[in-house]
Amino acid sequence: MRLFDHVADLPLTVESVSRDRFESDTSSGFLRKTTVFSLAGDGAVGRGEDVTYDTEDHDALADAPEDAFDLAGSYDSFADFSAALDGVDLFPTKEPERETAEHYRRWALESAGLDLALRQAGTDLASAVDRERTPLRFVVSTRLGDPPSADRVEMLLDRDPDCEFKLDPTTDWHDELVSSLAAHDCVRILDLKGQYEGTDVDQAPDPELYERILSGFPDAVVEDPAFTDETRPLFDGHEGRVSWDAPITGVASVESLPFEPSWLNIKPSRFGTVESLFDTIEYAHERGMSLYGGGQFELDVGRDHIQLLASVFYPDGPNDVAPGEYNLPEPPAGLPTSPLEPGDDPSGLEF
Repeated sequence: MRLFDHVADLPLTVESVSRDRFESDTSSGFLRKTTVFSLAGDGAVGRGEDVTYDTEDHDALADAPEDAFDLAGSYDSFADFSAALDGVDLFPTKEPERETAEHYRRWALESAGLDLALRQAGTDLASAVDRERTPLRFVVSTRLGDPPSADRVEMLLDRDPDCEFKLDPTTDWHDELVSSLAAHDCVRILDLKGQYEGTDVDQAPDPELYERILSGFPDAVVEDPAFTDETRPLFDGHEGRVSWDAPITGVASVESLPFEPSWLNIKPSRFGTVESLFDTIEYAHERGMSLYGGGQFELDVGRDHIQLLASVFYPDGPNDVAPGEYNLPEPPAGLPTSPLEPGDDPSGLEF
């Protein structure tokens, strides 16, 4: 049985759809805005978070009429609900600023629908797929400021000496900084941001930076390099350390990578549909690929969802799904440490 088949036949009834806005400053220096969709029916509510990055898209969504997402009805199965979303105009008031937003908003509605279907069935995701929610290892993702320094890493290590990190190297990472970070033996993933285009975090392929990272952190996973005639040879013999994030939207995207990967960063919102997400997880597991979860600065229920999925399918990976407070400019003291323990008596997509 396919993984998706475990949830595909769950029926659900939608009586109403509502939306709520959230916003927060972040450690990366931008104001994050998201929108949560709530689907209500038969005394239950399923929720999903739209992590579209552009504020303009959330503003336009707020201006959309209340009935812009008319999903009311009884669906014989979750698969039918998903199919119905194919005909929904996800951006009814304007075209999205970026194509990626289509998947992000689709995921918000898909995850809300699955959450609702599971709740109406009186069950939770782990039970539905015949797995367990396992204590969840997480790493803390952070940028190091401008100019970059190890201050934030060292502050978090002072609070929790076992804290692990996913960091985003930039061209101004000098040898002293690399040596300082490496000495702490706490960096598990280095995201080169080489697969982004037209964003505030684009990082052009830099052979000197790549060489500095590969040699300075010999045991770390290196995510999303951009391969050019100058950078590709640097990874000869290091292919097993390379992970992919931004390009991964389904099985076809994995098959089109330069070589079969050893690592994948699974960000559920990139996949759009539950079926695509589950098929990719299953494909990767069958081929022995190592997976870890990734976050999108979720501000509400979406964070719970990515923690749940990581707990169920790849709990031991270096999951970039730390509690959202770690993303604040000044994270408060006393935050939970890794591993996170699942909650008691879950329902739907609760971790």
